[in-house]
Amino acid sequence: MGNYAFYIAAGFAGVLALLFAALLVKRINGVEPGNSKMQEIAAAIHEGAMAFLGRQYKVLIVFVIVLGAIIALVGHFAQSDRPDSLKPATAVAFVIGAFCSVLAGNIGMRVATKANVRTANSARTGGLNKALSVAFSGGSVMGMSVVGLGLVGLVVVILLFPGEYGVINGYALGASSVALFGRVGGGIYTKAADVGADLVGKVEARIPEDDPRNPAVIADNVGDNVGDVAGMGSDLFESFVGSIVAALILGAAIPALNNQGITGAGLIAPLLVAGIGTVASVIGGLFVKVKEGSNPAKALNIGEGIATVLAIVGAFAVCYFIIPQTFTAGDKTFTNMGVFLASIAGLVAGFFIGKVTEYYTSADYAPVKEIAQSCETGAATNIINGVATGMASTAIPIVIIIAAILVAFHFSGLYGIAMAAVGMLCTTGMVVAVDAYGPISDNAGGIAQMSGLDKSVREITDKLDSVGNTTAAIGKGFAIGSAALTALSLFSAFSQSVGLAAIDILRPKVVAGLFIGGMLPFLFSSMTMKAVGRAAGKMIKEVRRQFTMIPGIMEGTGRPEYSKCVDISAKAALKEMIAPSLLAIVVPVVVGVIPFLGKEALGGLLAGTLVTGFLLAIMMSNAGGAWDNAKKYIEEGNHGGKGSLAHSAAVNGDTVGDPFKDTAGPSINILIKLMTIIALVFAPLF
Repeated sequence: MGNYAFYIAAGFAGVLALLFAALLVKRINGVEPGNSKMQEIAAAIHEGAMAFLGRQYKVLIVFVIVLGAIIALVGHFAQSDRPDSLKPATAVAFVIGAFCSVLAGNIGMRVATKANVRTANSARTGGLNKALSVAFSGGSVMGMSVVGLGLVGLVVVILLFPGEYGVINGYALGASSVALFGRVGGGIYTKAADVGADLVGKVEARIPEDDPRNPAVIADNVGDNVGDVAGMGSDLFESFVGSIVAALILGAAIPALNNQGITGAGLIAPLLVAGIGTVASVIGGLFVKVKEGSNPAKALNIGEGIATVLAIVGAFAVCYFIIPQTFTAGDKTFTNMGVFLASIAGLVAGFFIGKVTEYYTSADYAPVKEIAQSCETGAATNIINGVATGMASTAIPIVIIIAAILVAFHFSGLYGIAMAAVGMLCTTGMVVAVDAYGPISDNAGGIAQMSGLDKSVREITDKLDSVGNTTAAIGKGFAIGSAALTALSLFSAFSQSVGLAAIDILRPKVVAGLFIGGMLPFLFSSMTMKAVGRAAGKMIKEVRRQFTMIPGIMEGTGRPEYSKCVDISAKAALKEMIAPSLLAIVVPVVVGVIPFLGKEALGGLLAGTLVTGFLLAIMMSNAGGAWDNAKKYIEEGNHGGKGSLAHSAAVNGDTVGDPFKDTAGPSINILIKLMTIIALVFAPLF
């Protein structure tokens, strides 16, 4: 069986995922969308989401053309006979990677904004299980599109440019570029609307969440899709692709893996592990079912558990049959079971990071309950406790990542670290499905509220949404953990490409790079959070204006001007996403080419960004998630319930946490990976 057959087998797994997504789309379209009022609201959300994507893609097209031209030009002058060198064809792979990421986001968004109203109607007519089925099917389309297009696109690039590993880097860069724009732009959009809707609607006007009298309510629901469906999808598309590419490059550099047994085993193994994980995600999704009155979280956990077990069995088979029983890398000898254990180390690390995230962000545990209790003494104590909780939540994930790195390196060296990242991300299809299910359920609750459905419907959608909040927090923790392993793998590939055997932190160049890199996540976070603040300020003024100027709006006889709030979020997101995104692309190249800095300083920069970026991302994401669920815990009737002083303090804390958990925090993990892949692609310049 030749290499091409193995590549095609991995590509077939991607095709299977896409076929499963198409089947789910057909199933969702067959569900009744509800009454005319529900359809009208859903249409407004769909049109707003797709309009924003269209405007964002216009900006992205310009960016892709410009950066693609630069890559082609630099590749023309820098190319060499080395397989990992930059070539003009790298630009082709870059465009393919960007296109696949954009297409996955577009498909996921279209289906999510169709599934939301059908979830609400299913809750009205069929109960909890039917509503869960529709919402999870909508999330699964996003998940299967991500892994399906990720695998198919990568296999196409490999087959078009066999052995050209520098060209394959371009595919990962295309995915990373779209992910950063998607995360930053989507995060600014959704949080500008969310903060405006909460502060004026809940705190000032004291009207419920998703009340149709709130002018920002449509923008808020659009933002859930823009940020948490398309944004998260592009994020994990990038991690999924980046981990495989890093393993391909490092595997190709180990002669023993290419000359014993199956030729190119180091390249085939990560593709097959990812492919089997994709098939496992499809199978796991079939088991997500819930009985009336039971907890939807249990059904989701069963699906994830089945996918994980199947992925472990598949990884064992790949390592046993594909990797040589023993092979030498550098001056050390490793075994095929060592590669398997490295892969499992990543998968186990992802599981435990998710559990730690759940502990710090779920209202079932002490940290969120303590934050909720602190709301009784005001917003200041709430914010103090939330920040402290976020800081404390960094300790255990760091230990988990360290353990995964040490185990993976011990059993199979740098290649093992890359395979740990692949192992962690092999069930990405299931992870994205569970994560994207959350905003669909949230939208369903909003549609139920705005269309005046019976309270029992909202109770069902709230039950789904409460689980969705926890899965979203877990998804962010998983994405950040996977970013650390993926970036470390790419960093190893960069060091190998530029000939850095070691980085001496006593050298002034390296220290300079460390400080610059350590600073960048903070500067990046400042830029994105200020962007949310500026946009939210405009949203607040507009909502206040409409409450004051539109007659009958509070009585329900006047119609809010929803489109103006949608436009504020869209314009702000498109304008504000450019500067932070360029920061991630320009700084590594500038540091690398400046004569008195160069590749050693760039190595230090990447290391500094990885350490502080990982910690800051975990801290911000978990603090934001904890604030959000503390607010929901109070809204359930604890500490005075809705309308109390504690509730007002909780809403203020939640609005601070919004840009933490949905803009800056999750965007940092893309910053880490994008800077590393930029350094890897442009390595010949350094």
